[in-house]
Amino acid sequence: MNESLVVRNVATPIDSPAAYGALIELARGARVVCLGEASHGTHEFYQQRALITRRLISEAGFNAVAVEADWPDAYRVNRYVRGETGSGAPPDSSPNEALSGFVRFPTWIWRNTDVVEFTGWLRNWNDSHEPGRHAGFYGLDLYSLNASIEAVLAYLDRVDPDAARRARCRYGCFEDFGEDAQAYGYAAEFGLSPACEREVIEQLVELRRRASGYSRRDGRMAADEYFFAEQNARLVKNAEEYYRALFRGRTESWNTRDRHMSETLAELSEWLMREYGRSRIVVWAHNSHTGDASKTESRLRGELNLGQLTRERLGAEAVLIGFTTYAGTVAAAAEWGGPVEEMRVHPALPESWERLLHDAARPRFVLTIRENGGAADLLAGERLERAIGVIYRSRSERASHYFAADLMHQFDAVIHIDETTAVIPLERSAGWGTDLPETYPLGV
Repeated sequence: MNESLVVRNVATPIDSPAAYGALIELARGARVVCLGEASHGTHEFYQQRALITRRLISEAGFNAVAVEADWPDAYRVNRYVRGETGSGAPPDSSPNEALSGFVRFPTWIWRNTDVVEFTGWLRNWNDSHEPGRHAGFYGLDLYSLNASIEAVLAYLDRVDPDAARRARCRYGCFEDFGEDAQAYGYAAEFGLSPACEREVIEQLVELRRRASGYSRRDGRMAADEYFFAEQNARLVKNAEEYYRALFRGRTESWNTRDRHMSETLAELSEWLMREYGRSRIVVWAHNSHTGDASKTESRLRGELNLGQLTRERLGAEAVLIGFTTYAGTVAAAAEWGGPVEEMRVHPALPESWERLLHDAARPRFVLTIRENGGAADLLAGERLERAIGVIYRSRSERASHYFAADLMHQFDAVIHIDETTAVIPLERSAGWGTDLPETYPLGV
């Protein structure tokens, strides 16, 4: 049978009333639902993830959203959506203000209009429901070494000044490098400066040893504040390892990062269960993190990822959902640290999954792979899959943005939107919206 016809026969158009019904039913028995994205800058991916997440919270009892973002920045959003201030911190008055902690490149991933809208919805949901039905917002990533150090010290200054002095002494190991964590990693890995591994482990061990005294002194708020501090201390330990691993090659640093995200997800799940009696989490991250890496060419390099680790840990209680697109525009930078631009994405390559889904001649649809095993078997095997991160290199698209993957086993469901548009950043560069023709500069 023609493969595009197989897709067409089992696909459910998004505009259909049953569009996400099968996904919600699939998620009812899940503890974790991972919602991916094929790029970090596509409006429709954020929009559809938000719609699905709203239904998972309101209809299926999910009580946390965990995102590919740094822990302290996301926890500020968590305090806002829960209507909490945090010790010594003035409350944020709006979603935009709550998201203002996201200042590290690329800011548009979380400081965009879609996330503002979802943050506002989550605050309204919590305000209009009893605490037992509230949902929080948390970060899984580990780039925030310095911000997390400051968060640990601020916490200890409030609850245990003597412990804060010891922590400053330990974390002083990083002081020669200021905010440049990569410079620390280089110097430590190549023996130009002592590594801080022992100090960050000692700090985490001490914090955990005093956990019962810190977290139970003032009820739930104290428990929340301790959990926030402990996760920051654990992040510092893992970030120290990550920045050293950067100089050992991609595989080791990638695996360190995704193991941290998996560990954070597990810690969050245990804490939610302990404090609130239930743990059901929606994850927002790139397809490259949420899909099962063992079903892609990444396995040949020894790489693993969050989706694979979650599937191995939870089995059928983990649902992995990917997103794809054929063409459109995307918010991305031309180089690391560069300004965000609205860029045109080339139509997908003929030998790609995106082209096969495009040929199904349905503009927006859901393909529930787990529930359509026969069709999945007919489509199984590797094809090219596109992944756009925060940088888009249109001139080297095949080399820069495609990898081989068995999409039918990488995910439990796929949402395809044939033509997509760029997410709208809250802060835009001067050249935003000056789209170039696909033939530039050859067509000039």
